[in-house]
Amino acid sequence: MSLEDDLAELSRKDLKERWEDIIGLPPPPRIARVTMIRILTCELQWQTCGQSRAAIIKKLERVLAGAEKDKPIANSGTRLVREWNGREHVVDITDEGYLWNGRFWRSLSAIAKEITGAKWSGPRFFGVAA
Repeated sequence: MSLEDDLAELSRKDLKERWEDIIGLPPPPRIARVTMIRILTCELQWQTCGQSRAAIIKKLERVLAGAEKDKPIANSGTRLVREWNGREHVVDITDEGYLWNGRFWRSLSAIAKEITGAKWSGPRFFGVAA
């Protein structure tokens, strides 16, 4: 039986008492029983984890930030076109990376820097920034 199942066995009165023991405050007056069970389950998992919430939250934010960086700007097969100083620049997005001027690049920002000579956000330069 899981922790959530154990809590589901409790009466509403017992859940409220358990809430006050674990959280230190009474539950909100109109909170749904299922919501109480989920919050208490989460809270107990936090407490048994052994790390501070702040440390876990920071770790999760770092993981999420890394995932966001790894997100492709567009799908393979997409073609980006940008005119700069009267010259058209075409970048093809492939599974291997960004193809520009017959060469593969790891990032659009590197291509934008090569084109302009200045540091740019590649997605912004090519108009694909969120």
